[in-house]
Amino acid sequence: MGKLNPNAHLVENLYANDIKKVKTRDGYGKGLVKAGEKNKNVVVLCADLSESTRSEWFQKKFPDRFVEIGVAEQNMASLASGMAAAGKIAFISSYAVFSPGRNNEQIRTTISYNSWGSKPGKEINVKIAGAHAGISVGPDGATHQALEDVGLMRLQPGMTVIVPCDDQECEKATVAAAETPGPVYLRFGRADYPSITTDRTPFQVGRIEEFRSGKDCTIVANGPLVYEALIAAKKLEKEIDCQVLNCHTVKPLDGRTLLAAVRKTGCVVTAEEHQWQGGLAGAVAEFLSENYPVPIKRVGVKDRFGESGNPDELFKVFGLTSDDIVKAIRAAVRMKKK
Repeated sequence: MGKLNPNAHLVENLYANDIKKVKTRDGYGKGLVKAGEKNKNVVVLCADLSESTRSEWFQKKFPDRFVEIGVAEQNMASLASGMAAAGKIAFISSYAVFSPGRNNEQIRTTISYNSWGSKPGKEINVKIAGAHAGISVGPDGATHQALEDVGLMRLQPGMTVIVPCDDQECEKATVAAAETPGPVYLRFGRADYPSITTDRTPFQVGRIEEFRSGKDCTIVANGPLVYEALIAAKKLEKEIDCQVLNCHTVKPLDGRTLLAAVRKTGCVVTAEEHQWQGGLAGAVAEFLSENYPVPIKRVGVKDRFGESGNPDELFKVFGLTSDDIVKAIRAAVRMKKK
């Protein structure tokens, strides 16, 4: 039966009730400081949410390289584009419903379009941090729960899209984003999520990491759904041998690893805290339909807006728990056997 990949260095108490939970945004704040220490050209802009996004950690360390824009997300994107054109590496921080939700046109025109097709070294290095994404924003409700942002950013030519699974990975992704040419979208939530990786866990932009081996079904997950996928695989280990892939980089998709996985297992379940159209599921389905069609089942938000509630309760209401992934796995395996 499948087992945890020792190369992933997952914490030993993965299946314990007292697993450590940390806000993924804390990783963003730590990553900003590290990126700033490594490169003096890193600057951070925020739209009146420096405490919530953890951008204030960079502000305290490098006050001369921090700009508070106020409630003006469109201006923030355009200003960052200009700073990037002058050689800076600009991180813009806000809630995902506002950035990229409210300023999509400015991101498209002043950042993505100006960067697309540029010569190496001339890219527009703006990194968009979409905080408080997904339904786990909880009581803030539908107006503040970005569920379509990955699809929005994935459609922009030249945009790298990263959805870290926990705080440690978010920290690594933030540092890596500063070193990745061109525009990058980083997506992370507000709630306390299980911290399942360590500082030794491999991370590379554009590469899928196998967190659990398996031969009967491949689960491709990102964000907090990676943990739920691992729990689902554990629940089914005596019935179905599941492989769990952490696909933190939605774009560019690691097609080579994905293809090798599904050729062994023959079916796929995707799991994400996002609309089940346009995001991770869309990227996986599009790639496999052209290269190796197999049965696919999707776990995600089913074409609806969010609502207020406790994050754990909302995960159940929206069908994003390990039990929901278990149902999807069984359905995918049944389809494979027909």
